[in-house]
Amino acid sequence: MILTKYKDQRVGIFIDVQNLYHSAKNLYGSRVNYKELVKNLLAGRKLVRILAYVVRSDSQTGEGYFFEALSKSGIELREKEIQVYATGVKKANWDVGMAVDAIRIVNSLDVVILVTGDGDFVPLVEYLKWGCGKIVEVAAFSNTTSSKLKESADNFIDLGNTPGVVFKISKEGKTKRI
Repeated sequence: MILTKYKDQRVGIFIDVQNLYHSAKNLYGSRVNYKELVKNLLAGRKLVRILAYVVRSDSQTGEGYFFEALSKSGIELREKEIQVYATGVKKANWDVGMAVDAIRIVNSLDVVILVTGDGDFVPLVEYLKWGCGKIVEVAAFSNTTSSKLKESADNFIDLGNTPGVVFKISKEGKTKRI
């Protein structure tokens, strides 16, 4: 369902960076253009706050530049270190932190946009809608998004069909929108 968007709606955007990164990489062999992402999601509405949840890995392959670029574009970062267990298993999960932040600031918002395809967020979507009376939009790549998450949201935005959000990196390091 596509909802009417009003310019005076107060919007909060919560980005699950790991989910978005892996989906864009696996589906398209590409990356996300966060500036275009935010512009498309806002659609002329008022941005109250935008938070991106990132995990610092043990291999610092350019992530510092990436995190800095996100910050410079006005995106507030929530960072944590990757957890490595004695068995060698690595875990990086921001689900609870993202949910708590959304609940903390929901009273300042009319619309909550969750940028994730993770079905673990269905209870959060339902709470924000039915418990708080907010509009909840989910933005992600359709092929990697939980069907229950799509169904529970007031609006699902398929980033694979959103112009300028996905771009390929050539071997020469140049970007090309797809």
